[in-house]
Amino acid sequence: MSKLGNIGARLYRGEVGYDFIGKRKIWYGISILITITAIVGLAVRGLNMGIEFSGGAVFTTPPTSVSAPKAQHEAESASGGHQAVVQKLGSGALRIQISGLDTKQAVPVQEELAKDLNIPVKDVNTQLVGPSWGEEIANKAWLGLGIFMVLVVIYLAIAFEWRMALAALIALIHDLTITVGVYALVGFEVTPGTVIGLLTILGYSLYDTVVVFDSLKEASKDLTKQTRFTYGEIANRSINSTLVRSINTTVVALLPVAGLLFVGGGFLGAGMLNDISLALFVGLAAGAYSSIFIATPLVADLKGREPQIKALAKRVKAKRAAAAAKDAGQEDTEEPAPATADAEDGTAVVGPRQQPASRNRGRGRPSGKRR
Repeated sequence: MSKLGNIGARLYRGEVGYDFIGKRKIWYGISILITITAIVGLAVRGLNMGIEFSGGAVFTTPPTSVSAPKAQHEAESASGGHQAVVQKLGSGALRIQISGLDTKQAVPVQEELAKDLNIPVKDVNTQLVGPSWGEEIANKAWLGLGIFMVLVVIYLAIAFEWRMALAALIALIHDLTITVGVYALVGFEVTPGTVIGLLTILGYSLYDTVVVFDSLKEASKDLTKQTRFTYGEIANRSINSTLVRSINTTVVALLPVAGLLFVGGGFLGAGMLNDISLALFVGLAAGAYSSIFIATPLVADLKGREPQIKALAKRVKAKRAAAAAKDAGQEDTEEPAPATADAEDGTAVVGPRQQPASRNRGRGRPSGKRR
């Protein structure tokens, strides 16, 4: 068996483990710090909404030697200061997005771009996206996200309990906030692919959380009928028993996404992959973190407020205190017995009194004939 497999088996059996629940305040603090950073980035920089949401024009050129920075400068000059996003495609062609252009403005900009880039006008392909269409897409995205959240809460409340549903919802909002904040800080463009990526990571994060919750539900059956473990300790054992599985699942899921983000978007120049791959990469990592460090500790906190769980914790504590006192008493009674003095000759003995051998001499029946 491999070393990782051996560790996983020992974690599953409860032979080793890490105290995730006991250190939950540390994880809460880290999550709050990351979330605040994401919110500040979102408030200061905002999201770079793609043309599908803001409306505008997309110009695609044939293969050219013009660099992307120069094309961006020429596009912003030709459009009268409108923001332009330029991507160098793998074939050498340029994809130029200019937000805020309408049909009347698009034709002059196309002609000016062709002139500045030394390309025939007929070879510059133009596509227009109206702002109303982008607004409709955004509304549908929010509607889909809202329906997803409601269905998640209903399912978890039925399959498990409302405390687990609430903890999972908080974890999902946590993952969404971090992912959107990273988009704002990095400045990547938000496109329909980004929305698809966000919905995908929510499903993955929910799956990882449900795996831990299912283990916790099974381990906490008839919990109040025993006095060996508290609910928090059972929750911690559930996290540890599924830890290796969560790590393996996360690593396997992140590897192809990292290939899309760093190899496809970075080395190969397929910039259109960045919108979905960044959402998947950040969301998968945040989802694995939240299922272990946020969702289950929150359930332990919420369950710890129940009267029967509080009573169980007191019984476990009392039993352990009694066992500790008993062990301490046994250690005291295991000391050697004190020495006592023999009443007749003063010989020191330990334990039961023993007669000296000399005192038994001559006590037998005398031998020989009587005179």
